[in-house]
Amino acid sequence: MADATGFHLKGSAPERYEHYVAPLMAPFVTALVDAADLFPGATVLDLACGTGFAARAAAAQAGPTGRVAGVDLNDGMLKIATACHPRLYPDIEFTPAPADDLPYPEAAFDAVLCQQGAQFFPDLDAALRETARVTRPGGRFAATVWSHLDDSPYFLAQRDALAEHGETVVPFEAAFQAADRLTAAAARAGFHDIIRRRLTFTVTLPPLEEYVPGHLSATPWGQTIADSGDDEALLRTARSIVDRLPEATTAFPFTATLVTAVR
Repeated sequence: MADATGFHLKGSAPERYEHYVAPLMAPFVTALVDAADLFPGATVLDLACGTGFAARAAAAQAGPTGRVAGVDLNDGMLKIATACHPRLYPDIEFTPAPADDLPYPEAAFDAVLCQQGAQFFPDLDAALRETARVTRPGGRFAATVWSHLDDSPYFLAQRDALAEHGETVVPFEAAFQAADRLTAAAARAGFHDIIRRRLTFTVTLPPLEEYVPGHLSATPWGQTIADSGDDEALLRTARSIVDRLPEATTAFPFTATLVTAVR
């Protein structure tokens, strides 16, 4: 989702996002979709859908009689989402739009999902009001945001390496400070039965020497380095990340906060 915080992937970055971010997202996407209590025939919106991780998982549960939509500001991400979604389900309708101005009628969806996008909304209250507007009464909202950096050593190493190499870490750190704001905004938007819980999964990554530079280049903060044209700077930062991680392992815990609510 592109917005005032600077989360915007350009060029081939959306393709790298689909490839390198998928291993991190997979268990959290499954937990997110499970928490939404989807059913055959459900209508579902994937808010800030990126390349469509949650939309694809939701389509598998909604089935042929369901309807799934994905919305994001980034056209490049939506092109990858359209290209990657399997044809076993009804077409997923991907649409470019901001989270605070959704192109859907009131009560259009049984569930709204948001996988690691809410922390980047420039006006979280406006986005949650729109989310409430398009969710039917009794429908569900489910979202994940990353938990504190100390709970995810891979991300902590990434933040420290970026700071060492002189890169701004403000947008990066903001991604790990959104759980309280998200639950408060959901309550103000009129959601109730708000439940918040921590999810920790150990994720086995591909070999780090190859994976870390690719993953870094698929993030807005890493793309800043890539856009400078200094490939060596990107590799130096990636090596610094690897050096901060324990040797002889590619399995790391990642922790997110899952927020669920009822309209």
